[in-house]
Amino acid sequence: DFCTPSPLTSPVPADKMPAPLLLAALLSPAALLPRAAAPAGNALPAQRRARLPSMAAGGAADAADDEKLAKALKAMTGFANSYCKNTGTTYCSDPSIPAVVIKGLAEHKVVLGAPLCPCRHYEDKAAEAKDGYWNCPCVPMRERHECHCMLFLTEENEFAGDSQKLSVEEVESHTESMGSVL
Repeated sequence: DFCTPSPLTSPVPADKMPAPLLLAALLSPAALLPRAAAPAGNALPAQRRARLPSMAAGGAADAADDEKLAKALKAMTGFANSYCKNTGTTYCSDPSIPAVVIKGLAEHKVVLGAPLCPCRHYEDKAAEAKDGYWNCPCVPMRERHECHCMLFLTEENEFAGDSQKLSVEEVESHTESMGSVL
C-alpha cells in the first residue's frame, strides 16, 4: 500500500507518510498537485470558511483578520526557525511539510490563542489549547525531541533536511493553494 506525496517524488509506504502531508492531502488534494494544476482561488467549503473569522465575515473584518493571520504566520515562522537552531533540529527535506505545519500553528494561534498542533484530531480544540500539552513545542518534543508533525527533525530521522530556516514567503508559497487547515 503506497501513497504518493507529490507527483515529483517517489512513492512512500503509507506508514512512513509524514503526518503534515497526510493533513494537506485530506484538506486539499490540490495542494499536492503541481502549481499549474491547482485550481484557481482559495475555495473552501462553507463549514471550514466559517471557522476563520476573516472568511466568514466580510469587508473590514477580512482585512483585520488577514492582518492577524499574517502577523501570526510571521511569529510562528520566526519561532520555528529559532527553535530549530536552539535545539539542533532541522526541517523536513521537503519544505512543504514544515510550511503546512507552520501555517496550521499560525491559524490556531489566531483562532484559539495558542499554537495547537495542527496534525492531530481533537474532540475539543479549545480545551486542548488551554491544557497546553499539544501546544507547539509539545511535551513529547520538549522532553524527547519527538515531533509528530515532522516540523523539528533530529539528524537520525530519514526525512531530515539540512535547513533550519524558512521565510514567511516560502511558507506562503508552499501553502497558497491549500486554504485553511482548520
